[in-house]
Amino acid sequence: MPGMNMVILEGRLGGDVEIRHTTSGGKVATMSLATDEGYRNKNTGEWVDRAEWHRIVTFQEGLIGVLEKHAVKGRMTSVAGKLQTRRWRKNGEESDRFSTEIIITPGGQVNFLEPLDARIAGRTGGETRSGDREQPNGGANGYASNGNGGDGGDGYLDDEIPF
Repeated sequence: MPGMNMVILEGRLGGDVEIRHTTSGGKVATMSLATDEGYRNKNTGEWVDRAEWHRIVTFQEGLIGVLEKHAVKGRMTSVAGKLQTRRWRKNGEESDRFSTEIIITPGGQVNFLEPLDARIAGRTGGETRSGDREQPNGGANGYASNGNGGDGGDGYLDDEIPF
Protein backbone atom coordinates (compact mmCIF):
# COMPACT_ATOMS: atom_id res chain seq x y z
CA MET A 1 0.00 0.00 0.00
CA PRO A 2 1.50 3.40 -0.95
CA GLY A 3 2.17 5.94 1.77
CA MET A 4 1.48 9.67 1.86
CA ASN A 5 4.19 12.33 1.70
CA MET A 6 2.72 15.72 2.61
CA VAL A 7 3.92 18.58 4.77
CA ILE A 8 2.21 21.86 5.69
CA LEU A 9 4.21 24.72 7.20
CA GLU A 10 3.35 28.26 8.27
CA GLY A 11 6.00 30.84 9.00
CA ARG A 12 7.87 33.91 7.75
CA LEU A 13 10.03 34.03 4.65
CA GLY A 14 13.69 34.46 5.57
CA GLY A 15 14.54 36.29 2.34
CA ASP A 16 13.19 37.20 -1.07
CA VAL A 17 12.57 34.27 -3.42
CA GLU A 18 15.61 33.24 -5.46
CA ILE A 19 15.02 32.34 -9.13
CA ARG A 20 17.62 30.40 -11.09
CA HIS A 21 17.65 28.77 -14.52
CA THR A 22 18.21 25.06 -15.02
CA THR A 23 20.55 23.65 -17.67
CA SER A 24 17.48 22.54 -19.63
CA GLY A 25 16.16 26.12 -19.83
CA GLY A 26 13.51 25.91 -17.10
CA LYS A 27 13.32 27.89 -13.89
CA VAL A 28 13.60 26.86 -10.25
CA ALA A 29 12.52 29.00 -7.29
CA THR A 30 13.88 28.55 -3.78
CA MET A 31 12.84 30.20 -0.52
CA SER A 32 13.65 29.79 3.15
CA LEU A 33 10.78 29.64 5.64
CA ALA A 34 11.21 30.02 9.41
CA THR A 35 8.82 28.31 11.79
CA ASP A 36 8.98 29.19 15.49
CA GLU A 37 8.53 27.06 18.54
CA GLY A 38 9.14 27.65 22.19
CA TYR A 39 9.74 25.62 25.31
CA ARG A 40 10.55 26.12 28.95
CA ASN A 41 14.13 25.25 29.92
CA LYS A 42 13.73 22.68 32.70
CA ASN A 43 17.01 23.75 34.38
CA THR A 44 16.46 27.53 34.46
CA GLY A 45 12.70 27.78 34.05
CA GLU A 46 13.18 30.43 31.36
CA TRP A 47 11.17 30.46 28.13
CA VAL A 48 13.31 29.70 25.06
CA ASP A 49 12.23 30.60 21.52
CA ARG A 50 13.74 28.60 18.68
CA ALA A 51 13.41 28.99 14.90
CA GLU A 52 13.53 26.02 12.52
CA TRP A 53 14.51 26.84 8.92
CA HIS A 54 12.99 25.02 5.94
CA ARG A 55 14.07 25.13 2.30
CA ILE A 56 11.15 25.44 -0.15
CA VAL A 57 11.65 24.56 -3.86
CA THR A 58 9.38 24.64 -6.92
CA PHE A 59 9.79 24.16 -10.67
CA GLN A 60 6.17 25.21 -11.45
CA GLU A 61 6.32 28.06 -14.02
CA GLY A 62 3.01 29.70 -13.03
CA LEU A 63 3.84 29.62 -9.35
CA ILE A 64 7.34 30.98 -9.95
CA GLY A 65 5.80 34.06 -11.62
CA VAL A 66 3.61 34.71 -8.57
CA LEU A 67 6.51 34.16 -6.18
CA GLU A 68 8.68 36.67 -8.10
CA LYS A 69 6.09 39.37 -7.37
CA HIS A 70 4.95 38.44 -3.87
CA ALA A 71 7.43 36.21 -1.99
CA VAL A 72 9.50 38.73 -0.04
CA LYS A 73 11.47 38.62 3.19
CA GLY A 74 9.39 38.71 6.36
CA ARG A 75 6.03 37.88 4.77
CA MET A 76 3.87 35.37 6.67
CA THR A 77 3.37 32.42 4.31
CA SER A 78 1.88 28.93 4.35
CA VAL A 79 3.17 26.13 2.11
CA ALA A 80 1.92 22.62 1.40
CA GLY A 81 4.17 20.22 -0.47
CA LYS A 82 6.13 17.02 -0.14
CA LEU A 83 9.40 16.22 1.62
CA GLN A 84 12.32 15.20 -0.53
CA THR A 85 15.90 14.51 0.51
CA ARG A 86 18.71 14.97 -2.01
CA ARG A 87 22.12 13.37 -1.73
CA TRP A 88 25.23 14.58 -3.52
CA ARG A 89 28.98 14.64 -3.20
CA LYS A 90 31.22 17.64 -3.86
CA ASN A 91 34.34 17.10 -5.95
CA GLY A 92 37.26 16.11 -3.77
CA GLU A 93 35.13 15.13 -0.76
CA GLU A 94 34.83 11.58 0.52
CA SER A 95 31.43 11.79 2.19
CA ASP A 96 27.95 12.51 0.86
CA ARG A 97 25.97 15.63 1.68
CA PHE A 98 22.22 15.66 2.27
CA SER A 99 19.52 18.32 1.99
CA THR A 100 15.86 17.85 2.93
CA GLU A 101 13.51 20.22 1.09
CA ILE A 102 9.80 20.87 0.76
CA ILE A 103 8.97 20.52 -2.93
CA ILE A 104 5.88 22.34 -4.24
CA THR A 105 4.50 20.22 -7.09
CA PRO A 106 1.15 20.47 -8.90
CA GLY A 107 -1.46 20.08 -6.19
CA GLY A 108 0.78 21.79 -3.62
CA GLN A 109 0.04 25.28 -2.31
CA VAL A 110 1.64 28.56 -1.36
CA ASN A 111 -0.63 31.00 0.48
CA PHE A 112 0.34 34.48 1.61
CA LEU A 113 -1.32 35.02 4.98
CA GLU A 114 -1.07 38.81 5.03
CA PRO A 115 -1.31 41.47 2.33
CA LEU A 116 1.80 42.80 0.67
CA ASP A 117 2.06 46.06 2.63
CA ALA A 118 3.47 49.33 1.29
CA ARG A 119 6.98 48.73 2.70
CA ILE A 120 7.30 45.43 0.90
CA ALA A 121 5.39 46.44 -2.24
CA GLY A 122 7.94 49.19 -2.94
CA ARG A 123 10.70 46.57 -3.07
CA THR A 124 8.83 44.43 -5.60
CA GLY A 125 7.34 47.21 -7.71
CA GLY A 126 3.83 45.90 -7.09
CA GLU A 127 0.87 47.74 -5.65
CA THR A 128 -1.48 46.19 -3.14
CA ARG A 129 -4.35 47.63 -1.16
CA SER A 130 -5.62 46.23 2.11
CA GLY A 131 -8.00 43.39 1.36
CA ASP A 132 -6.76 42.78 -2.20
CA ARG A 133 -6.66 39.13 -3.16
CA GLU A 134 -4.81 37.51 -5.99
CA GLN A 135 -5.48 34.02 -7.21
CA PRO A 136 -3.41 33.09 -10.25
CA ASN A 137 -5.29 31.09 -12.87
CA GLY A 138 -8.51 31.90 -11.02
CA GLY A 139 -7.24 29.89 -8.07
CA ALA A 140 -6.76 26.82 -10.27
CA ASN A 141 -4.44 24.12 -8.93
CA GLY A 142 -4.38 25.84 -5.53
CA TYR A 143 -1.08 27.54 -6.33
CA ALA A 144 -1.25 30.78 -4.40
CA SER A 145 -3.42 33.39 -2.85
CA ASN A 146 -2.73 36.78 -1.33
CA GLY A 147 -5.13 38.25 1.14
CA ASN A 148 -6.27 38.66 4.68
CA GLY A 149 -4.93 35.63 6.40
CA GLY A 150 -4.76 34.23 9.86
CA ASP A 151 -3.88 37.36 11.82
CA GLY A 152 -7.53 37.94 12.78
CA GLY A 153 -7.41 41.68 12.10
CA ASP A 154 -7.34 43.94 9.12
CA GLY A 155 -4.71 41.79 7.41
CA TYR A 156 -1.66 43.65 8.69
CA LEU A 157 0.59 42.52 11.49
CA ASP A 158 2.69 44.74 13.74
CA ASP A 159 5.50 46.69 12.15
CA GLU A 160 7.85 44.75 14.45
CA ILE A 161 8.69 41.99 11.95
CA PRO A 162 11.88 40.33 13.21
CA PHE A 163 13.38 39.86 9.73
